[in-house]
Amino acid sequence: MSYVRCLRGLASGVEYSADLPMNLDPVDGRPVEMLLDLERLAAEQPYTRWYDRSRRDMWRFGGLMAMDINDPADAQHIVALGEGNTPLLDYRQHPLASAAGIVLQVKEEGKAHPGYGANPTQSFKDRGMAMVVAQARRLGLTHLAVPTQGNAGDSLTRYALACDLNIVVAMPDDTPMPILGNVAAAAQRFPERVKLELVGPTIREAGALLKQKYIPQGYFSVATFQEPGWRIEGKKSLGLELAEPAHGESKWSLPDAVIYPTGGGTGVLGMWKAWDELQALGLIDSRRPRMLCVQSEATPPLVNAFESGAADTTVVTAGQTISSGLNVPGGVGHFRVLEIIRASGGAAVAVSEADTAAELSRVWRDTRWWISPEGAACLAALPQLLDRGLLKRGERVVVVNTGSSEKYLPALRTLL
Repeated sequence: MSYVRCLRGLASGVEYSADLPMNLDPVDGRPVEMLLDLERLAAEQPYTRWYDRSRRDMWRFGGLMAMDINDPADAQHIVALGEGNTPLLDYRQHPLASAAGIVLQVKEEGKAHPGYGANPTQSFKDRGMAMVVAQARRLGLTHLAVPTQGNAGDSLTRYALACDLNIVVAMPDDTPMPILGNVAAAAQRFPERVKLELVGPTIREAGALLKQKYIPQGYFSVATFQEPGWRIEGKKSLGLELAEPAHGESKWSLPDAVIYPTGGGTGVLGMWKAWDELQALGLIDSRRPRMLCVQSEATPPLVNAFESGAADTTVVTAGQTISSGLNVPGGVGHFRVLEIIRASGGAAVAVSEADTAAELSRVWRDTRWWISPEGAACLAALPQLLDRGLLKRGERVVVVNTGSSEKYLPALRTLL
């Protein structure tokens, strides 16, 4: 790896070799992250020479990624399928945005747009899984296991089939049918390489099954935060894209607020890490967007913890939500998500299922955008965010739409 210096425990601060295929920090059972040698990067590739704007994928950030596609030693392990480099859609015509005078944009991680990259499974999970697979190949790992609410399993399957890895995917049996169908079809066609386990009702039970049945067989867990910072490094590209200069400009800058659908929270850590690294390289200052994390009222562990002032979440009983990616009853990295929310002056908010459904329908009628239920939940949070003064006139606000509603059919058909 070109510029990765070591792994470090998120809470303990203990450093480990980046060549160690570890899961959680043995000191405290919490996640680890990857540390880059930014001083060496700046010395060897000054003036953003690591940045290749001509690439239409997340690997455009070169040496600032945990694997550099311009380094032959790294490139041999990377399977680039077009992930990342997704567009920011102008949504100032949204009724609330227009009335409030905010510049609303949607980071479109689902449907492909001409002239941009395209997440191959129409989900932001592709950013993390592209890095997971590259790192696994670098370390010689051949058997990976992931518990998922759906999209992460679909994504890992796509990348694993592209590079001859063996995987097991565990997901609830009520996972949206297009997602479940993709994994099931792969398992049927390539039974020696893809195994599917249906277990639920949430990712929590899926993870327990893998730990009991498959990890002892030699499968390496790439569950959320369980791998050594790999998914954070992939999701980091989302934060880099939100900061990179607009076409024809040279200044790196950040929005005033980011509204993000938050299940496990890997993307929150990834974006925050990206911005810290850009600051260390002198490309932005210490100002950060307010991180506004959205959950469903059906399953709101982060919201409960934020509102009570707790340092970490307590596992809740999962409810029923059309935003399946938000049906995460607890997370080992939630303590860090809460730290980031508070450091940014942001908030964790919950939206009702009715409001999410109504917003999904309205967006489809007004724009014909195939936004996911999780993206609709973020837009449904706008009224309370405005009422609470968390969004202000003249600000640039980015909503992250994490996938395409096509992956949730037929359950959403009546709403479109």
